[in-house]
Amino acid sequence: MATDYDAPRKTEEDTDSIEALKERVPASGSPNVDIDQGDGVHGFDLEASDLSDVEIETVVIPRQEDEFTCMECFLIKNRSQLSPDSTPDNPICNDCAA
Repeated sequence: MATDYDAPRKTEEDTDSIEALKERVPASGSPNVDIDQGDGVHGFDLEASDLSDVEIETVVIPRQEDEFTCMECFLIKNRSQLSPDSTPDNPICNDCAA
């Protein structure tokens, strides 16, 4: 079956007046409106906090045999992302070579 993509997608029964649409929209002062507060970082004040006794444990995995360190961005990448323009003493990833 052929589809006409230029044809209007609404039918006559789908069209509503602007007044009918405005009646369906809740009032802006409605209590059930969810207001996004962002990432929530603005509520923390760490300037006066003493964090000297806090320990952060991190597992460091050494570079694998199929990985290299890009000399432009200094990220460890897989060998499949090695640029053909790079040299063995100066490996560069495809992203930095572009």
